[in-house]
Amino acid sequence: MAEAFTVGERRAARSGRTPRIPRRRPALVALVVATAAVYTVYALLRLRTFRTTTYDLVIFDQAVRSYSRLGAPVAPVKGVHNGFGPGFSILGDHFSPLLAVLAPLYRLHDGPATLLAAQAVLFALAVVPVFRFAARRVGERAAYAVAAAYALSWPVAEALTFDFHEVAFVPPLSALMIERWDAGRRGQAVLAAAALLLAKEDMGLLVAGFGLVLLTRRGERRAGALFAACGLAATWAASQVLIAEFGGDNRYYWAYGGLGDDLPGVARHAVTRPWDLVLALGAPPEKLATMALLVLPFLLLPLLSPLTLAVVPLLAERMLADRFENWWAPHYHYNAFLVAVLALAAADGAARLRDRAGPRWNGRAVFGGILVVTCALVPVFGFKKLAEPSLYVRDARGAAAARAVAHVPDGVEVEAANHLGPALTGRTRVLLWDQVPRGAEWVAADVGAHEFPFVSVERQRDRVRLLRDAGYREVYRDGGFVILHGDAAARKRMAPWKEIPTHFAFSDR
Repeated sequence: MAEAFTVGERRAARSGRTPRIPRRRPALVALVVATAAVYTVYALLRLRTFRTTTYDLVIFDQAVRSYSRLGAPVAPVKGVHNGFGPGFSILGDHFSPLLAVLAPLYRLHDGPATLLAAQAVLFALAVVPVFRFAARRVGERAAYAVAAAYALSWPVAEALTFDFHEVAFVPPLSALMIERWDAGRRGQAVLAAAALLLAKEDMGLLVAGFGLVLLTRRGERRAGALFAACGLAATWAASQVLIAEFGGDNRYYWAYGGLGDDLPGVARHAVTRPWDLVLALGAPPEKLATMALLVLPFLLLPLLSPLTLAVVPLLAERMLADRFENWWAPHYHYNAFLVAVLALAAADGAARLRDRAGPRWNGRAVFGGILVVTCALVPVFGFKKLAEPSLYVRDARGAAAARAVAHVPDGVEVEAANHLGPALTGRTRVLLWDQVPRGAEWVAADVGAHEFPFVSVERQRDRVRLLRDAGYREVYRDGGFVILHGDAAARKRMAPWKEIPTHFAFSDR
C-alpha cells in the first residue's frame, strides 16, 4: 500500500470521474473467502465447545426450523421463558421476517450450526460493497485496508461471539444500499433498503438515517425525504402495530422512562428540556466509551463524512435508553448494526481529508494507521478467544457437558441450562432451564457454574433440589452437570408452579 491512489485513479478523481474498478479482483475474492472461513470456524468451534447459549441461539434455531417446515416462526424458549406461551412467534418480539430466507438451508443441515455458518458468510459478504465504495473514494490499495479493517473490527467480533442474531443481514445490506446508490444504481439501492426493513423492526432508523445523508446533497433531497419518511414509517408500523399483531408487547422494549412514557412524551421533553437528552447520551459514561470505540479504529475519519449521519438515529435509539444496559455496552451484537456504514464513512472521510491536505496527504500513514489500531483491538474483544486452546479442544468442563447431553434421548422435551441447549436443539424440544419448573420430562441442569437467568450457582442447586423433592430421578451427574428424568407423577407435582417461587431471585436480560 505504498500509495493510496494509482496514477489513473488520481487523474480520475481530479477530473470528477469515478475511478474505474476492474471486475476481476482475485485478492478481493481471497479476502472474502478467508474472512468467511475464519468467521465460520470460530463460530462452529464455539458451538462445539459449549460456548453458545440457549438464549439466544436456540431461539433463532427454533424459529428458522419452524419456517423450514412452512410454519410460523415459533420459539418455545422465548415464549415460555418470557411469559408469552409455547406457541409464541418471534415476530412478536422482533419483527424480522427476513430470517425466513435461511429456512431452505435447514434442508441441508437442521441445527444451529447452519445459522452460525450463514451469519459468518453474510458478515464476510459485506467486505465486497465496503471495498467497492472505498475503491471509488480512495483507490483500490487503500480500499483493501478499509475492507480488512471492517473484517477485523471489534463489533463484528463481538457479534460472532454472541451466537446468532438478525444483525447478520445488516452489514451486507446497509453497505450495499449505500454503495449501490453511490454507483448510480438507485433501483438496487432501494431494493437493499427494502430488504433491510425486513431484518428488524428498527432498521427503518438506518434507512431514515441514509435519507438524512441524501438531504445534505443537492439534487438528491427529494430522494432523501422519501428515504427518511419511509424509514420512520416502517419503524413505527413494525414496532407499534405488527409486533402487537403477532402477539407481542409493543412496549416491551421501551427504555426511555426518564424522558417520557411514549414518543410524543420524549418529543415534548426534547423541546422543553433538550439538555436532558444530551445528558442521557453520557449516562452512564460507558455510552461515551462505546461511541468513541466505534470511530477510534477508523482514526475518527467517519466524523469528517456526512455518511455518519446514517447511523445517528439507530445509535441514538440505544444511547438515549435508561434500561437494557447491554444496548450501550461494547459487547454483544448491537454495534455490528453500524460498523459497515462507519467503514464507508471512514473511506469518504479520508477522501475529504485528502482533498483538503493536498500534497501533505500521506495515504500510507492513514490507512496503515487504521489497520494498526484495528489489529491492536483484536486481543481486547471477541477474537481474542482464537488464542485460547480450549476453543479448539474441549476442556474438562466441555467434555463433561458433552457426556451429559448424550444422556438425553432424542425427540423429548427438555429444560436445558443456557449453555447446554444448543447441543440439544437439533434433536429435542428445548426450553430454557430457569427459575420456574416447567414440568418437562427431562432436565439438563448445571450446578457447577453460573448460568443465565439465575443470579447464583446456589439458586441453581436449589432448583435441582426442588426437582428431586418432586420425584425427578438423577440419571447422570458429573463435572457440575446433572441430567434428571421425571415420570408422569413427578411432572404433575411440578404443574402448580405457575409463578416464580419467592425464594428464587430473578434476573433477566
